[in-house]
Formats: sequence, structure tokens, C-alpha cells
Amino acid sequence: MNVIGINIRQLRQKNGWSQGEVAKRLQISIPAFSKIETGITDINISRLEQIANLFEVSTMQIISKDIENIHAGSFTEVGILKQKVSVQEDEIISLQKKVIDLYEEIRNRN
Repeated sequence: MNVIGINIRQLRQKNGWSQGEVAKRLQISIPAFSKIETGITDINISRLEQIANLFEVSTMQIISKDIENIHAGSFTEVGILKQKVSVQEDEIISLQKKVIDLYEEIRNRN
């Protein structure tokens, strides 16, 4: 069983729900949910978000190895890091455009 499956199972049990109840709420079959919970099936981002919304937790809490020690400060830090990455990506795109322009300029000279 993988970390995500373990966390989902713990959340399900904490709420006192059966696999069938969760599957019904997610509008999937019981075997499909069981495969998610046991780690047989990997889940995509949209399904992860759907499960997080169902249990009223963040996706970070579901994918974290230490589900109990995730706190609000780490979400703030993640937001700041996302902003920094976005700025870096914009700079990379700008530099890529400059390289393409220079390449075209050199190519047109010949």
C-alpha cells in the first residue's frame, strides 16, 4: 500500500465511512475505490482533488508522508515557492524568445 492509499484509508476510517459509502460519494465503483486505497491504481490530480474535497482536507494532507504534521504555515510556504517558480518560468520563457530571435538573426545573415 502506498502513502496516498494509507492516508485515504485513514481519512475514510476517521469519518466512519465504508469503502462503499466513499465510492458512492465519488461516483465510482467500490472495486475502483478499493484499488485507489490499496495503491493498485494511481490517481490523477482531478480525482485527488475530488477526494480531498470529500474529506475536507488539502491535497497536501493526502500525499504527505506525515499527515498529522501538515500545518497552515507549510501551505503559505508552498504558495510563496509557487510564486517564485512562476517568476523563474517567465524569465526562462523570455530568455528562450531572445535565443530564438538571435538564432533567426544569424540565420538571416547567411
